[in-house]
Amino acid sequence: MEGPSMFPTLGSTGEIVIEDRLTPILYPDRISRGDLIVLKSPIMPDRMICKRVLGLPGDVVCVDPTGVLAPSTEHLVVPKGHIWISGDNAPYSRDSRHFGPVSMSLLQGKLLARIWPLSKFTVFKSPLTFID
Repeated sequence: MEGPSMFPTLGSTGEIVIEDRLTPILYPDRISRGDLIVLKSPIMPDRMICKRVLGLPGDVVCVDPTGVLAPSTEHLVVPKGHIWISGDNAPYSRDSRHFGPVSMSLLQGKLLARIWPLSKFTVFKSPLTFID
């Protein structure tokens, strides 16, 4: 059985979060590795998705660290104006491993905190400062 760190950060229903809708649009350079973001899906533009930022423009990222969709030795440079995103529950996530770097023009918001349910109150911080 997988450990608790493999479960999604957010559930699919019943949670209330605080979202910053201005920073990603007005100041996209303030998006950091580790941030939880809301964006238009690159493959279904009528849908909104929530993912974690793993790579910023100019970063070298592993295409698929799990080795399932691409060899874990395959790397690429995130192009200017793009980010590399991942779902927290990788085995069930459709993310940059599937559709590559994502245009920052798709960003709609940045999640700051989960406020409901109170038993799961969480302030989302960006724990990543570099890519190892």
